[in-house]
Amino acid sequence: MLLAIDVGNTNVVLGLFAGAALERRWRLATLPDRTADELWVLVSRLLAEHEVDPARIDGVVMSSVVPALTRAVSDMIGRGLGHDVLRVDAGNAGLPVGYDNPAEVGADRLVNGVAAVRMYGGAERPIVVVDFGTATTFDVISAGGEYRGGVICPGIEISADALYQRAAQLPRVEVRKPAAVIGRSTVASMQSGLFYGYVAMVEGIVQRLRAEIEGGDGLLCIGTGGLAGDIAAETSLIDHVEPDLTLAGLRFVWERIREGGVG
Repeated sequence: MLLAIDVGNTNVVLGLFAGAALERRWRLATLPDRTADELWVLVSRLLAEHEVDPARIDGVVMSSVVPALTRAVSDMIGRGLGHDVLRVDAGNAGLPVGYDNPAEVGADRLVNGVAAVRMYGGAERPIVVVDFGTATTFDVISAGGEYRGGVICPGIEISADALYQRAAQLPRVEVRKPAAVIGRSTVASMQSGLFYGYVAMVEGIVQRLRAEIEGGDGLLCIGTGGLAGDIAAETSLIDHVEPDLTLAGLRFVWERIREGGVG
């Protein structure tokens, strides 16, 4: 079994693979001050509740964009499972990186790219991955399988919080699709602006990426992250939704390195 861990700004997502099958998925709140001991209490409890013998876990792979938690998670795995953690970065992801400084690319964006190429790259067409996380990111993979760069925007929850915090008379609202585009209350108007504003943003950016990248007429768009399914239902520009794209990418990186592949 393989334990894949994605340490994000909002959540720590753990996926337990048996071969290629994702058997279990858990989500913990990202709290940068958590210690290795606290993390092991949570993880060991999750394993016990689902009757997973820790001795069956053969390896651990991690992507992290939260430096304060990277060491704590690694220490937790070392103490609790007795494994070294394979931490994914630009040097070992196995994806050529065309960024000016490859070390700047978030590990989650790299493993998303790895998964996109493995799952959809056979047609030799460029790919854009839209990840609806704390930030909404657009990552472009060329038809030749090179990570070319992308776009980083505030996530939809960040935008909702900003409206609440910066406008005295606007309430905090749940981000979801409203009944109509024209809101007939303040809450409905805010929901419309947030939801349909992000639909329009996705469409606009994907169209501009299509115009800029070589072979853009055949661009394939993959959505992942929290609102991917809801946004994809409102636009024809997202071709596939893969909720577990990041975990799948971590597994692909692990398998390639285990089989002797070079970074």
